[in-house]
Amino acid sequence: MSLSLEVKKKVVESFAINSNDTGSSYVQIALLSERIRILTGHLQINKKDFSTKRGLLQLIAQRRSLLNYIAKKDEQGYKDLVKRLGLKK
Repeated sequence: MSLSLEVKKKVVESFAINSNDTGSSYVQIALLSERIRILTGHLQINKKDFSTKRGLLQLIAQRRSLLNYIAKKDEQGYKDLVKRLGLKK
């Protein structure tokens, strides 16, 4: 399950640092969070879809490692990002 172009463009525009930014850690975390949200909804309906569950856990781990990187690099940026995304911690 991938993101539609419209959703992806909207997320990139709202989390980009500048107009040419498409791959910064902030944008990557926002895109991962959107994919995680979609997959979570899918798994609530399809409880026995174990391959999607495995993929979801991989996305969560990838987002966690990027969040740890930002927390070390820019603590205030980390706090702002977590607040904007509505994540715990």
